[in-house]
Amino acid sequence: MNLNFFDQFLSPQLLGVPLILLAMIIPPTLIFTTTNRLVPNRLIILQSWMVFMFTKQLMTPLNKPGHKWAAILLSLMLFLLSLNMLGLLPYTFTPTTQLSMNMGLAVPLWLATVLIGLRNQPTISLGHLLPEGTPTPLIPILIIIETISLFIRPLALGVRLTANLTAGHLLIQLISTATFVLLPTMTTTAALTFIVLLLLTGLEVAVAMIQAYVFTLLLSLYLQENV
Repeated sequence: MNLNFFDQFLSPQLLGVPLILLAMIIPPTLIFTTTNRLVPNRLIILQSWMVFMFTKQLMTPLNKPGHKWAAILLSLMLFLLSLNMLGLLPYTFTPTTQLSMNMGLAVPLWLATVLIGLRNQPTISLGHLLPEGTPTPLIPILIIIETISLFIRPLALGVRLTANLTAGHLLIQLISTATFVLLPTMTTTAALTFIVLLLLTGLEVAVAMIQAYVFTLLLSLYLQENV
């Protein structure tokens, strides 16, 4: 019975066709419309304002060479946000609950920030491995520790995103199962459990947004050290 709770992380199919493809196609057909107006509607204005504020929030601490990453970080944020929110729809699954996908995003982007630092400012980048004023006997130990912490960064990025989303989805699955089981015999308890389920669903929506932002923010902090 416990193994069935993890079936939600499999891609549901109908006649051999993954239903997530249908879920990804429907929203753009409802949102994007053609128009001859320069500013189509208030929604586009709101989206432009949110993009401007997000880009300003990320790019302000960075030096000018890092501003060319604005499009990449914005695209990454929207991509993760879309996938996280997509997993909350019925008959879909969350691709970002797969560690392989998250590591596939985290490792290349983290490696790009490291290589940029080694190419543009190798002395400063290597200097991060040894804090200033370190006593001579501690130098080898600190270099090893800082090197390990450097290589753990992409693993922390991928595992954080995977663990938070997986835990939330499992909790929703457990509470929803309890609600259906208790409904015939303990209606009052099932109603209270359903209220908790609604609150947890709202929390999971917030977690989906926050985790996409945290992933992008941490990547921008890694970039800040290397530009």
